Amino acid sequence: MRSRSIFDSPRPHPEASSLVAFSGNRLDRRSEHRDDDCIEAAIRIDGALFYALAGAKLVLKHENQVIDPLFAPYELPDLKPDFDEAILLGFEESGAPRLAAPVGVDPETPLDHLKFADCRALMREALLNDAALGEAAQASAMMAWSLGARFCGRCGAKTEPKAGGYRRKCTGCGAEHFPRTDPVVIMLAIDVEGDRCLMGRSPHFPPGMYSCLAGFLEPGETIEAAVRRETLEESGIETDCVRYHASQAWPMPHSLMIGCYAEAATLAISRDTRELEDCRWFSRDEVVAMIAGVHPEDITVPVSGAVAYRLIRDWLDWPSV
Repeated sequence: MRSRSIFDSPRPHPEASSLVAFSGNRLDRRSEHRDDDCIEAAIRIDGALFYALAGAKLVLKHENQVIDPLFAPYELPDLKPDFDEAILLGFEESGAPRLAAPVGVDPETPLDHLKFADCRALMREALLNDAALGEAAQASAMMAWSLGARFCGRCGAKTEPKAGGYRRKCTGCGAEHFPRTDPVVIMLAIDVEGDRCLMGRSPHFPPGMYSCLAGFLEPGETIEAAVRRETLEESGIETDCVRYHASQAWPMPHSLMIGCYAEAATLAISRDTRELEDCRWFSRDEVVAMIAGVHPEDITVPVSGAVAYRLIRDWLDWPSV
């Protein structure tokens, strides 16, 4: 009989990150085999398909209630694609390549049989299956970085894409630029003795929605330190133990949400009025009502695909130990 190891855990799920939106991407990225001509080679492979991005929105074929986010190369010319800025996302199990390309159509102009949606709408409206949603997130995040790095931050000269879009090289000073991911801590502070959790309401949230507190991790800061700092700054609550729970790729435009629980050391709330409209403790029964949509104040939680929902739901489901 195997003894318990560091990988044993009483968590409600073996890997909570696999349950959030954008986590279904199963492409083989072949990150060690991105030659500078890999996009041209991939396009020549049978079954190569593109995600088309008009600004921050994905272009979707929409006909007879069927939504399809993938375009064969011959379907793209009417969308005015820029193949010079294409990105090789990876390969399906069958070996078929998946790519992304920016297109010149206006997402605000209605077009027959086309629909435009950003990643937030794709998640909230459940427009794609899990695999396609994850691939679309990769495409959106990569394209946002690539198009935002067309000029060198060192000398200001133009950059050109290399390695299938995963590197940009300055045409002036030769500096190389690589994709960025912005880490964000998102945390649910817990009053263990009172069996309550802390949630706040930001002015930009949908009406009635409360969620976990969150903030960007700063340079030279650990995840735990960022959780404690952001919780204190936004709510006035001091925290002790911090426990990582789940993460989520968040392509708005290229963040990584790092979901944690934090044990409250103080209980008196003093919220940052510039960041939050409200911040309060919620009992377990209140949270159950919020998820069920029957809270007496019409208070709700984030959509089920968000890592914030995963933190809230799993706090309810955490087994007694």
